[in-house]
Amino acid sequence: MENEWYAHPTAIIDEGCKIGKGTKIWHFSHIMPNCVMGENCNVGQNVVISPEVILGNNVKIQNNVSLYTGVTCDDDVFLGPSCVFTNVTNPRSAVNRRGQYAKTHVGKGASIGANATIVCGHDIGAFAFIGAGAVVTKNVPPYALLVGNPARQLGWMSEFGHRLNFDASNTAICPESNETYKLENGQVTKLST
Repeated sequence: MENEWYAHPTAIIDEGCKIGKGTKIWHFSHIMPNCVMGENCNVGQNVVISPEVILGNNVKIQNNVSLYTGVTCDDDVFLGPSCVFTNVTNPRSAVNRRGQYAKTHVGKGASIGANATIVCGHDIGAFAFIGAGAVVTKNVPPYALLVGNPARQLGWMSEFGHRLNFDASNTAICPESNETYKLENGQVTKLST
């Protein structure tokens, strides 16, 4: 049976990987053993996906990204060019820490900008937006906008990727989708439409 997904001839797909229908893997990328990739993912060139990484549906991975063991991404995650995930908090060349990998979870619809670094053991909430070059050293709440090194929260983002401006009643409207958001107790929720 022919694959329902595409891999460029220069890509390497190791044994035991599960790859969803419509997924595309481009030039010089390496998908290591026992990875799970959902449907309609796009893996740019020169990407490394380490063993047992799990990706949901419609995950977009740009060129030169490294995802190490312990990373999981929900549906619709965007990983910008050259962003990196770590998996050991205190690496040393002479000390073997395999089996001590810290986990990182990226929630549905989150975006991580170019050259950002996600230090392991920290979760990225759904629809969070991590700016280019940011270094994430703590958990990120859903819808949060973080930038800088170390990353600091500057505000909140809509599911369509627009900065939310909350009024006196702590509500904001996305200028593209017209969806309404509420800020309460330091958390943002989208109100049903």
